Amino acid sequence: MELSTFVDRLDDELRHDDYAELDASANGLQVGPDAGEIDRVAFAVDGVLETIEGAVDADADVLVTHHGISWGDLERVTGRTHDRIAALIENDLALYVSHLPLDGHQRLGNAAGVADVLELEDREPFGAYGPEYIGQRGTAETPFDPDELRDRLESELIGDDGSVRHLGFGTDEIEDVAIVTGSGTDWLDEAVDVGADALVTGEGKQQVYHEAREAGIHVVLAGHYATETFGVRALSDVVEGWGLETTYLEVPTGL
Repeated sequence: MELSTFVDRLDDELRHDDYAELDASANGLQVGPDAGEIDRVAFAVDGVLETIEGAVDADADVLVTHHGISWGDLERVTGRTHDRIAALIENDLALYVSHLPLDGHQRLGNAAGVADVLELEDREPFGAYGPEYIGQRGTAETPFDPDELRDRLESELIGDDGSVRHLGFGTDEIEDVAIVTGSGTDWLDEAVDVGADALVTGEGKQQVYHEAREAGIHVVLAGHYATETFGVRALSDVVEGWGLETTYLEVPTGL
C-alpha cells in the first residue's frame, strides 16, 4: 500500500481535521516521506526509542502511536527529540500519531475499549473538549459493586501492574460510568453534572481526592498507559484488514 493512502485512510477514519485546532499533538504523519510503499506496520502507545527500536526489529515500515514526538512546540531537534527522529530516519521508519482523536473515537478509541471491558450499554460521547469529545459514557447491565468495578479493570487492562486505585466516595452500586482515559480527572465535574456514579480514568491529580469526596462520586485511577492501549490495538486490527502485516509492541510503564 502507498504510505500516502495509508495516511489518508487513517486521517479520515480518525477525523484528524476536526481536532486540528484542539490538540497540541501534531496528529497524522509526524516523520516520513510523502510517498513510498509500506507492507508492515507496528503499533505502540508511545513513540519513544524503545518502541522505535522494536518496530525496526519487526522490520516495520511505519510505527503508529498514541503519543508522538511533536506537541506543537518543536523548535529545535536536540536531545531526546533528536535521538528519536534520528532513529526513525536512519532506519527508514515513518511515524504516524493519533492523540485526542484516538481517545474519543466512539468505536475504536481508548475510552470505547475501556467501556468494552466493562460491557457498558447505551453509550454516548463524554468528555467535552471544545466541540469534540475525548471519552465515552455508558450504563452497566448489572450494577457493579465498587470493588467489583476496580477488580474488573485490574484484571483486564493490559499493562496494569496491580496498582489500580479507587477513591470510593460514591454510592454502594455503580451503574452509570463515565470514562476519559489517560489524565482525565479534569472531567470530574462533567461526570457529576451528567449523573455518573463513577469516573474511570488513568491517573489523578492531588485535588481530585477532595473533589470526589465532596461530590460523592467514585473515581477509579487505572493507569495512564493501561487505559490507553485500546486505541492502537483497535487500529492494528483495522490495518490488518487492509492486507498489511501488523505487530503490537507492549511497553508498559506502570504509570
